Amino acid sequence: MKSTVYTVLIGAALAACMGLTAHPETAQAMGGKCQMAGGGATMVTEDLAKYMATAALKNAIAAHGWTAQGPVKMKCDTGTGLPNCHARQKACG
Repeated sequence: MKSTVYTVLIGAALAACMGLTAHPETAQAMGGKCQMAGGGATMVTEDLAKYMATAALKNAIAAHGWTAQGPVKMKCDTGTGLPNCHARQKACG
């Protein structure tokens, strides 16, 4: 019973640590007053990584006072064992 509790606690701690890896990426100049903003995340599942990458993208856009333009482009990679996703979107402001 104790080993099951420890396994659950370790899994919860690991999931919490994975959530801390979400990070906004720096914007790159795209010309004019518009930039390509981005956000990335590495999580336990691909759905969580996509969700956190989108949240990081929105936070980066809001932090700069930009307005999002066009669709969000999502790219995910699972080559490292954990899903790593990057969301990018044109932002103007």
